[in-house]
Amino acid sequence: MSKKKEVPLKKVINQLLRAYGYNDMLDEIDLMKAYDEVVGVMFVKHTVKKFYKNRILFVQLDSAVLKQEMSYMKTTLVLKINQMLGKQILKDIIIK
Repeated sequence: MSKKKEVPLKKVINQLLRAYGYNDMLDEIDLMKAYDEVVGVMFVKHTVKKFYKNRILFVQLDSAVLKQEMSYMKTTLVLKINQMLGKQILKDIIIK
């Protein structure tokens, strides 16, 4: 008898959804998670709204100081998020 390799259910569901053409939706979910990890707790607490469209992440913050700080880090954030995801999903971040 052959022994089957066990695969986590999350991975199987992910593969199934991608097979049915839900790549963009799954990429967006992964992007939002990566944003939270990369920017850190302080920025996440002050992020009022965020959405993704046409390879651009739009972020609304409730702190002028954090808006300014994030604007200095935009290029680095884009690179880190794309590295974390393993592909070039994000082109830019627009801060409001």
